[in-house]
Amino acid sequence: MTVTHANHTVEKIGGTSMSRLNELLGTLFIGERKGQQLYNRIFVVSAFGGITNLLLEHKKTGEPGVYALFSNAESDHAWSDGLNRVAEAMKLAHREVLDHPADLADADDFVRERIEGARSCLIDLQRICSYGHFRLNQHMQIIRELLSGLGEAHSAQVTTLLLRRAGVDARFVDLSGWRDEREMTLDERIAAGLKDVDLGREMPVVTGYAQCTEGLMKEYDRGYSEVTFSRIAAATGAREAIIHKEFHLSSADPKLVGDHVRKLGHTNYDVADQLSNMGMEAIHPKAAKTLRQSEIPLRVTNAFEPEDPGTLIDDRKAETPAAEIVCGLDVFALELFEQDMVGVKGYDAATLEVLKRHKVRIVSKTSNANTITHYTDASLKTMRRVERDLAEIYPGAELNVRAHAIVSVFGRDLRGLKALTKGLEALEAAGLDVHAVHQTTRSVDVQFVLPREERDAAIKALHDAVVQAPEATGHRAAA
Repeated sequence: MTVTHANHTVEKIGGTSMSRLNELLGTLFIGERKGQQLYNRIFVVSAFGGITNLLLEHKKTGEPGVYALFSNAESDHAWSDGLNRVAEAMKLAHREVLDHPADLADADDFVRERIEGARSCLIDLQRICSYGHFRLNQHMQIIRELLSGLGEAHSAQVTTLLLRRAGVDARFVDLSGWRDEREMTLDERIAAGLKDVDLGREMPVVTGYAQCTEGLMKEYDRGYSEVTFSRIAAATGAREAIIHKEFHLSSADPKLVGDHVRKLGHTNYDVADQLSNMGMEAIHPKAAKTLRQSEIPLRVTNAFEPEDPGTLIDDRKAETPAAEIVCGLDVFALELFEQDMVGVKGYDAATLEVLKRHKVRIVSKTSNANTITHYTDASLKTMRRVERDLAEIYPGAELNVRAHAIVSVFGRDLRGLKALTKGLEALEAAGLDVHAVHQTTRSVDVQFVLPREERDAAIKALHDAVVQAPEATGHRAAA
């Protein structure tokens, strides 16, 4: 790969933004750029909005896609019909953005080749597993990887067709491993895909999914595209990594706090980690780690406001203390009270082992002499199983699982702001019921535990109390 040292960027576009690809042509890909200004940019794309849900399962509702239908198939019809729905959704997506007959024909052919290839693979796998020596469950992770790559390959190919028609020398870089018999690590796959790309003259459009020996889906599941994005940035020594979203990274949800909302503008990877813990991922934690260790700053922008620089995330500390963002998350509090716990080691370790076995994500934790409380991001069904297992280990303990919400105030430096005191006063004035508060000595976050139904009201009350109102610039911030 030909690179102008430290002069290129690696830029990722999410699925929802990809569904507005025609608009991106005029704002992000081309805009006012001409000639050489178009290049020295690598774009990593997600599948068009909704496609990955159809291929795997709906991320929010759990509605089964092709993968889930195949794994639970009592007949071939359900998953095969699911593939047909994917094909139709893909064609609908690219017909919204392509208008030249030749491009439409190429895109239709691409969808047909990939979908029918995947269908043949699944049929062959079912046939093999009809023999007693082979088990379908041993191959399901590979199937998940195969299906995941279909969506990104389609969107990257369509983007390349669109850009070429607009006069941009774009190159489709397919990292999905389609019909590639080579075994490669992620870094090797990236190097092979970009080996003869001249960034000064070409615009690579890269699939967010990359087939590799590590297995991206196994390690990161639906966060794989950001991991690919960050590893490309690190491998190529990018000047900056950029994530383009449909909104700005802002101080709170504007639907909750109104005109008081402000764009962050600048924060650091520490705050990004805290946001991820609260389910508000600016970037996947493993991707952030790669960029941080490679000393590559991350920028989060609104893809449809190209004149706005967005929010820069780097390693720099705040020049002055400030509360930067307020957000909330629904959790379950798992409380273990055992009078005999005092002075005895092992209670916490056993609890953590049970939580790990049930794949429960811990958001926060508190303890005193005889009580340990874990605030978890999990379903009630899972937490009841955890409660049952712990009751068998500690039959004399009193266990409770309660629904709560955690509302947090974050900032690179909260020292001297009295965010805890001001927060409690604001919540009291709003008539909200605080069940617990947490603050660490690092002064980067304060957590307030409240009833779930009071979460949104608490976000507004805290934001009004601790986040400085924006100057009247006329800029429209978003969630």
